Amino acid sequence: MNRKIPSIVPTLFAWLAVILTACASPTDTSATPTPLVLVTPTFSSTGLPAPLTPLPTTGGLTPGATLPVTPLPGSSNICTDPQVPALIDALKTATLTSDGPLLASLVSPSSGMDVSYFHNGTAVNYRPDQAKFLFETTYEVDWGVEPGSGAPKQGSFHDVVVPALVQIFNQPYTLHCNELKYGGATYPVNFPYDKGYYSIYFPGTEANGFLDWQTWVAGAEYVDGKPYIYALMQFFWEP
Repeated sequence: MNRKIPSIVPTLFAWLAVILTACASPTDTSATPTPLVLVTPTFSSTGLPAPLTPLPTTGGLTPGATLPVTPLPGSSNICTDPQVPALIDALKTATLTSDGPLLASLVSPSSGMDVSYFHNGTAVNYRPDQAKFLFETTYEVDWGVEPGSGAPKQGSFHDVVVPALVQIFNQPYTLHCNELKYGGATYPVNFPYDKGYYSIYFPGTEANGFLDWQTWVAGAEYVDGKPYIYALMQFFWEP
């Protein structure tokens, strides 16, 4: 006895054949792949700035932390550094003995040495190689105008500045760190530099009503841990 196949079976076989044919047939258009979603996203370095180099771990600091800075001695401690009074003593020796090479060794190799005969006069900068010859050169400089008369003050370092330095060093002066010491003044007294300095101060004499006071300010800065003179400026009573 022949069993009759239900009519739904051919239909199922027909659909199965269509599906198998579609999977086996090539297609002209490639399918667009579905992007993967990652839990931890990654980024391409293209177009991004170069990564920063982390700071080394030192003394328990983690990379990226600010490292402690140990500055060279500066204006905050020139008051306790015995090298600086010794620097001024060497300036005194160089001045009183006209020792050019010694003076040159005291001048800042970084900034040179600004010299001002008047508080509001010309500041002349000397490099160490120039300072070596300041006691012998006759090159004249315009230092500014004389207070009172208004006459121009012109002359060489040896003829103008040296006598004033000799005067202060031959008097009973005192040293004052980061303090501008002066007597009675008819003008604002200030030191126009933001670095450390010493006042070389003579208070004057009672016989002259203390109007013969005199101050030279020596600016001191450190280069490779050693102090040098970067400025010399004079103050005195002006009419």
